[in-house]
Amino acid sequence: MSYVGPDFDPPQPRRSRRPLTVALAALVPGALLGWLAYQAVGASGDDGGRDRASVATSASGSASSGGPAAPTSSSSSGSSGSSGSTGSATGDDERPASPAPSSARSAPAASGPLKGKVVVIDPGHNPGNFQHTADIGRKVNIGTNSKECDTTGTSTNAGYSEARFTLDVSRRLRTILQKQGVTVKFTQDGDRPWGPCVDERARIGNAAHADAAISIHADGAAAGDRGFHVILPGAVHAGAADTRPIVDSSADLGERVAGNFVRATGSAPSNYVGGGTGLVTRQDLGGLNLSTVPKVFIECGNMRDSKDAALLTSGAWRQKAAQGISEGIVSFLRAS
Repeated sequence: MSYVGPDFDPPQPRRSRRPLTVALAALVPGALLGWLAYQAVGASGDDGGRDRASVATSASGSASSGGPAAPTSSSSSGSSGSSGSTGSATGDDERPASPAPSSARSAPAASGPLKGKVVVIDPGHNPGNFQHTADIGRKVNIGTNSKECDTTGTSTNAGYSEARFTLDVSRRLRTILQKQGVTVKFTQDGDRPWGPCVDERARIGNAAHADAAISIHADGAAAGDRGFHVILPGAVHAGAADTRPIVDSSADLGERVAGNFVRATGSAPSNYVGGGTGLVTRQDLGGLNLSTVPKVFIECGNMRDSKDAALLTSGAWRQKAAQGISEGIVSFLRAS
């Protein structure tokens, strides 16, 4: 999100809400090993041990699905001058998740402990956006001001696009949640030529009366910037936007997602925004400003950094990312 677009202005520092009650040492042993592995491969500037650093306040409330994936090396860094070896493929032999039949995209699972709960997943961007620049470039009102309908998103240096990444993780996430009985709805599933616009993405969650909504992304920051961060809605009351009723519940959702993401993937919180907390509050995102249901964004990593790109292009790691996100959502749903 280092580029300018509808939901992609430079992130603003998050104002502190309350200190962590669980330190990094309280993470499960597997997550701690993953954290150390992350640092060992050169995560520069990580200061995740302070404040919310481990963002695991709520992580202990849900089960982990196994040990985290240790980051692997990559040669796709722009600073190294290499074009990388991951290309636009999935990064390993694991097949990417497939779209569901149109009749099943919003169908509830037959049974499960969370039957009756509704989650809206918003895969960021759309693989076809680059062919519809005029459509996605038109302005829409996000309450505080007007912004572009959507953007093309970013990509790794080797060409693996954010839009492909977000769809794959979202489909994996849907499968996991449906096994818990959750009714899952998508804002788009690669089934439309472009978009939807950011205001429509918010309306889809609102119309579904979602118990939780999440927008899946990957960042496009400078090489050397690493790690994930979860974006929480700030208090906005302007025009059609009024996030005040969902600020606290969204923060709870975001903290649970972040804590479980650490546990499942072993990834560290961002070393370039959020002060090592993995949490950032923003008031400039239409997808959050216009939401009337608890909603957060997650930037799963930085596509422009070779080490993060090696993770993001791995199908095995994307499965762990989906697992961590799902555990955070499930924890929130059980508590709500």
